[in-house]
Amino acid sequence: MRSLTRKKANEKRMVALSPILNSYDLWMKRLLPVFGLLIPITATFAGGSDECSKTAQMHIYSNAFAHQETGDVLGYELALSPHNDSTVDALFFVYEGAPNDEAIPLSGHLSGKHLSVQGNWVEHLIEHPSKKEIIQTHSVQIDGVLDTASFKGDVKIEGMGERDSVRLRRVKKIWLCRR
Repeated sequence: MRSLTRKKANEKRMVALSPILNSYDLWMKRLLPVFGLLIPITATFAGGSDECSKTAQMHIYSNAFAHQETGDVLGYELALSPHNDSTVDALFFVYEGAPNDEAIPLSGHLSGKHLSVQGNWVEHLIEHPSKKEIIQTHSVQIDGVLDTASFKGDVKIEGMGERDSVRLRRVKKIWLCRR
């Protein structure tokens, strides 16, 4: 989900900040009681473990990073599962402030080093102040050159502006699984 209620977005930001604290025990014993309303953080973060198992055997390319001042997670991740017949299944993650544990499923082709994948992103948004759920569907297209160390190409998400030129480097795990 790209747009979350303010409370959920803040909960996800706190999850992104937790590695900075160096110790889970420090977080749970000292800081969590001070911020008692943040108990749902562990439940929110637990959703990432499913994505970890889904992407464990995939080739992952990422430019995701934590913003130095805000702790927001920003960027893209592309997890690829190539098949022998040159088809590719992919999971695409869009980070716009909080780690997104809902991958966008894509499919396409790998011809030599040229990768082309596409699919639909179904976003569930909450309108404020009415709290009405809004469902938006965006066409997602990714095209570019793939090698063993990086992906360089274009990401186009319908309704999100112009095409983004990106360079994603090969990593071992998606952001949510790097703990």
